[in-house]
Amino acid sequence: TPMSIQANAQKNYNITANSTFEVAGTSTVHDWVMKSTEGTGTANLIVKDAKLAGINSLTVSLLAESLKSYKTSMDKVAYEAMDTETYKYIEYVLKSAEKIDETTWDLTGVYTIAGVSKEYKTQVKVTATKGAFVLQGSNQITFGDFEMTPPKAALGVVKAGKDLTVIFNIILS
Repeated sequence: TPMSIQANAQKNYNITANSTFEVAGTSTVHDWVMKSTEGTGTANLIVKDAKLAGINSLTVSLLAESLKSYKTSMDKVAYEAMDTETYKYIEYVLKSAEKIDETTWDLTGVYTIAGVSKEYKTQVKVTATKGAFVLQGSNQITFGDFEMTPPKAALGVVKAGKDLTVIFNIILS
């Protein structure tokens, strides 16, 4: 009897603990970055001959207060800007994914920050390593996109710039 080999497999993946999430910005005093390694989420991928052939779904959830900089005073004003009391999580849900070439994908998805949802296109670099997939990319967003006021500190002397960069290094395994 002829054997059929199923080379095209749909598999579920989880975001691993060594994934990183960053929000970077500027202020009147210095550039700043807040990092977290506490993102969780799942993906359903189509894998063909150990290569990524399709992304059916990807959801990411990040506890907003897990984002930390080197200054707790700055973290506090950032949490106020994001209203983390009310909106505990930053979320991302993929809507569609398009393969550009072997290592590049265009993802269209919705970020929800501070309770406001907005759709973005993200170019992502994909690397396959030992059965896991690494997705690296970033988005330029603004506080205004999510109806947030850029945080101020030190009685308004230090003001955050309106532009932010969300940078992620997601490991799916």
